Amino acid sequence: MQKISSDKAERRARHAWYLYDFGNSAYAAVILLAVFSPYFKDVVVGNGVEGTRLWGLAVGIASVLVALMSPVFGTIADFTKSKKKFLFVFTAISVLSTALLFFVRAGDVFTGMLFFILAEIGYRGAQVFYDALLTDVSTPESVGSISGKGWGLGMLGGIAALLVVLAPLQLIGNSIIPYTFLITAFIYMISALPTFLFVKEKNTPEQLQGKNVITVAFHKLAQTFISVRKHKEFVKYAISFLIYNDGIMMLMDFAAIIGGTLFGMKQIQLIIFVILIHISGAIGALLFGKVADKRGSKKAILLSLLILTASVAGLLFIDRTLWFYVIGFVAGFSLSGAQAVSRSMVSQLAPREQAAEFYGFLSVAGRTSTFVGPLVFSTISYRMHNRYVRLGFEELQAEKLGLLWAIGAIIAFLVVGALLLILVRQPGKNGQPRKPR
Repeated sequence: MQKISSDKAERRARHAWYLYDFGNSAYAAVILLAVFSPYFKDVVVGNGVEGTRLWGLAVGIASVLVALMSPVFGTIADFTKSKKKFLFVFTAISVLSTALLFFVRAGDVFTGMLFFILAEIGYRGAQVFYDALLTDVSTPESVGSISGKGWGLGMLGGIAALLVVLAPLQLIGNSIIPYTFLITAFIYMISALPTFLFVKEKNTPEQLQGKNVITVAFHKLAQTFISVRKHKEFVKYAISFLIYNDGIMMLMDFAAIIGGTLFGMKQIQLIIFVILIHISGAIGALLFGKVADKRGSKKAILLSLLILTASVAGLLFIDRTLWFYVIGFVAGFSLSGAQAVSRSMVSQLAPREQAAEFYGFLSVAGRTSTFVGPLVFSTISYRMHNRYVRLGFEELQAEKLGLLWAIGAIIAFLVVGALLLILVRQPGKNGQPRKPR
């Protein structure tokens, strides 16, 4: 009877953990991908090239701040058994700041960037602690499939949010856009609640014995860096992740801008496009999660990166919106698979008792890389645009050509990251790297 009750509690905890991804992905779909990014570029800033540059700057600032905070907070979360507390704080910041985007109108560039940066800090900071809870709702044998299911349900959350805002946009028009940010904040908040109610942290908090929590955090962080150095496969994986994740985040952060600029897609078309990406993403997360459990996380990530690189490269050779939808479907399938399996591979390479610390350490690479990515993308796009203008090209054509050069940078990051991943030894069933034969 006790075992049945325990099994029921574990299932409830897993389902609650899945639901957080539902709301988290609603934010990503509406704010990052389909609605706020083109709204910021075309309405708030009102200038295509300058809007792209400022969007990249805002994403980068948020990423750097999260990179600086995550390792220290991750360390504190581990030894005080407070991953959920930090998750709550960052989630609250993101939800509130997302709601405040409602007040951003044409010309409100500073407040638009400020509220978005705060929302991004909350969103990306919360992701560190949410990912770290994966070890509390899974086993080494099930970590891949559970991570994939969470990501798959997250894709459904993105679809649900976009469908909710699609009908009002069609009936009323773009004047309803600010209200979509309030809707997104509400979905994020409601979906996050079950995680705080039903997921239990399994590690035991340490006794501080009168020591200052910040002092202990920095001391343990120093120990973590020393410990990480001993886990060579994790270090190699962190480097490869830093690079290929850069390519992934560049693609996500600028997908709507690429669609709007290269193919002239309007707001409703972009929403339909992102819905399509989320549908294929849900399939990809589930499928690659199963591949990771059966064939190993490394092979699953490499396969997904191969498909993603080929699909992004296709953008250089198409000029019709229909093909953009096709490429988006394939890219969404592989992109979500890569992201879902990447977090399960971290849990396999990191010591269980130091999960949040290692996720925090990886965030230095991952979150800092997401500063480099938008900066590289927006800089290349901006400078190549200016070059083509000086050569006599029309403004729109110069902007399109600049974006194509920036897309080439995405491909380069994906390829280099995949090549470095090949050097990482495959995690085994017990979470330890397999020994070479």
